[in-house]
Amino acid sequence: MFRGIAQLNLDSKGRLAVPARHRDALLERCGGHLVITADADHCLLIYPLPDWELIQQKLEGLSNLDVRVRELQRRLIGFAVDVDIDSAGRVLISPALRQFAQLDKNVVLVGQGKKFELWNQDNWEQLINRAGSFGAGGLPPELEDFSL
Repeated sequence: MFRGIAQLNLDSKGRLAVPARHRDALLERCGGHLVITADADHCLLIYPLPDWELIQQKLEGLSNLDVRVRELQRRLIGFAVDVDIDSAGRVLISPALRQFAQLDKNVVLVGQGKKFELWNQDNWEQLINRAGSFGAGGLPPELEDFSL
């Protein structure tokens, strides 16, 4: 399980140093084989390869007669890139993915259980500043009985 937030830097080649606590878990879980793809919120999603393969299988099983399904498949599968953690504990973020997520030097890695989200630091701060505000729609029905 991946939890917590880490403020990190991309190097000049677009490489991200995976925090040691996560790197060790990823090496054990998937031998350092990861998949990085684009999310609708303009962040990147980073999955251990075995977890991604289950998601891709489900996506490919959906009927692409629905334009919304095709758009989701195009984004998630189309942007997906296989990467490996290198001997220095880094992963290379492709230029296309860096551009999509507007990543510059300062990034935020957010553990989300079975995956990570990688955010441009400014976009992350904007998201956090408006988090908890459910707007006119109020609390989503899934959270009505939820308690912390």
